[in-house]
Amino acid sequence: LGTTITISSSHWIMAWTGLEINTLAILPLISKSHHPRAIEAATKYFLVQATASALILFSSMTNAWQTGQWDITQLTYPTSCLILTTAIAMKLGLVPFHFWFPEVLQGTSLATGLLLSTAMKFPPMTLFFMTSQSLNPTLLIILAILSAALGGWMGLNQTQIRKILAFSSIFHLGWMAIIILYSPKLALVNFYMYALMTALVLLTLNSTNTLKLSTLMTTWTKTPALSATLMLTLLSLAGLPPLTGFLPKWLIIQELTKQEMAPTATIIALLSLLSLFFYLRLAYCATITLPPHTTNHMKQWHINKP
Repeated sequence: LGTTITISSSHWIMAWTGLEINTLAILPLISKSHHPRAIEAATKYFLVQATASALILFSSMTNAWQTGQWDITQLTYPTSCLILTTAIAMKLGLVPFHFWFPEVLQGTSLATGLLLSTAMKFPPMTLFFMTSQSLNPTLLIILAILSAALGGWMGLNQTQIRKILAFSSIFHLGWMAIIILYSPKLALVNFYMYALMTALVLLTLNSTNTLKLSTLMTTWTKTPALSATLMLTLLSLAGLPPLTGFLPKWLIIQELTKQEMAPTATIIALLSLLSLFFYLRLAYCATITLPPHTTNHMKQWHINKP
């Protein structure tokens, strides 16, 4: 309901209401397990989302004071545009407002993580899409390049798969943010592709109950077919040419070159090499037939499930 209200509204108050309903709806799902880590994740999520929603409301009110317009597409006052760009960056988890996202994802189950990575990003992306003409270009490009850099860089030394996927999400958001000004539809295509592939990865991990790289190495013995599919999906997320994930990246680089932003396109393409490394490591772990060293935990195929 929250998502539907946000994406179908043209008035700022309705859009804000939808975002609030969304935030309140996901909180019980995050804190469902009654584990201290889950409660911490829910608290962090609530604080960040409430702040971002308040900023969105503040930016729209400032715009209404100055121009008398409550229409989402009529955001013209420069200060409002700046505040809105910051607020949506905070909602999505773009750098430098990214700190909450890996922590929250790590504190939840894989199924809730799937919702957080895909469905919960849809309403802010829609607001980005609708206000793309009035966003602050300089700020957005800086945030996008920083997100692509940090998303790739901080995912390198992680062993927890949920954290790796959180940094992967930040990296992909960088690509979406850089193109939203010039071709909003292309940013939406990128988002749909990302959501589809992330959903596939998280559902596969959920069915094999895999949370760490060391456990991922042992999945091959249980589900060889799923492991092979997982490897292909991960390489597609990385954006390797024959696979689907390469298409949005290719189109984005092409569009940036048309806009005479070849240096920016080169920087963001080079930064994607960082994330390629950890995707390759995940893919390697998914398809490896034997763990490369003796693992301390009990092998999962020895455990008799009731």
